[in-house]
Amino acid sequence: MTYCVGMRLDAGLIFMSDTRTNAGVDNISTVKKMHTWEMPGERVIVIMTAGNLATTQSVISLLDERSKAPEDRKPSILEAPSMFQVAREVGRTLKEVIQSNATTGMEADGAFGATMIIGGQIAGSEPRLFLVYPEGNFIEASEDTPFFQIGEAKYGKPIIVRAHDPAMRFEEAIKLLMVSFDSTIKSNLSVGLPLDFVTYDMDSLSISHAERIEADDPYFQTVSNGWGHALKVAFDQLPEFAFE
Repeated sequence: MTYCVGMRLDAGLIFMSDTRTNAGVDNISTVKKMHTWEMPGERVIVIMTAGNLATTQSVISLLDERSKAPEDRKPSILEAPSMFQVAREVGRTLKEVIQSNATTGMEADGAFGATMIIGGQIAGSEPRLFLVYPEGNFIEASEDTPFFQIGEAKYGKPIIVRAHDPAMRFEEAIKLLMVSFDSTIKSNLSVGLPLDFVTYDMDSLSISHAERIEADDPYFQTVSNGWGHALKVAFDQLPEFAFE
């Protein structure tokens, strides 16, 4: 399992993912789930993955191979004219990998399934954010749906729903996502640090920040401890229930 969040802000886009992968409680390792392609001044593309590790690594490898040499960029996410076309190409590649590995009768949401969040901007158009399903189809973020989650989403969703504000600064959004990830990590052993995050300033056409948050990061520990204390204080301040 994993946990990844992609979010739209007035300032641009922000992405965060965990790095834990496991095949049982005695087989846990760290795997990067955030991947970036950058052509400064022309395009920035970020992809986060959740699901079958072999499937997601195959998709990323295919996308990467098709983007290396100009003569091989047919099709390529580095040649796609819009982020919509990037999402279509990623969806086709995901569907292709799932079908090539599945046995007869295996559905897309079976053992080889995966989902992906895609975001970025291409010169001449607005930043866009998409959620790609195992079947290859996808949906786009909007004002009504300003963020996407994949993987173990349920524990970290409530705080984002309550606190997300499109006008918030990247620093505020990172704090919000840290609380969301901390809540998920404390509730599910299949999600864990380190965390990777990327911020993208609108119209910059280059990645603003790309960092990794380790388990001993002092700011993350401050947020984690502070959020736990704040919840306890808020609970204690609620009025007592009274029996009739």
